[in-house]
Amino acid sequence: MYWIALVVAGCFEVLGVYHLKKVAEKQWKSIIFLALSFAISFSLLSFAMTDIAMGTAYAIWTGIGTVGAAIVGMVVFNEPREWKRLVCIALILGAAIGLKLIS
Repeated sequence: MYWIALVVAGCFEVLGVYHLKKVAEKQWKSIIFLALSFAISFSLLSFAMTDIAMGTAYAIWTGIGTVGAAIVGMVVFNEPREWKRLVCIALILGAAIGLKLIS
């Protein structure tokens, strides 16, 4: 249950970053979705930390956010898709999976 909450929190973080980009592009309606996404994300992260160690939970949460934001940037906002970026994303994913396996 706590791990599911953590993964969902990471997904809402990605959604929040997406709306942050929209606000940066002067699409002001996205401010409401930005605030809501991050509020849900932080709430679920806090819930997950009741059972998962803080360092592990935070690392997984930021890893999901980092990888998700990078992928959304590449797919939605046409950011570069260089192989070096993809290798770094794979390293982050590998580290997150490693933390889950040793927790």
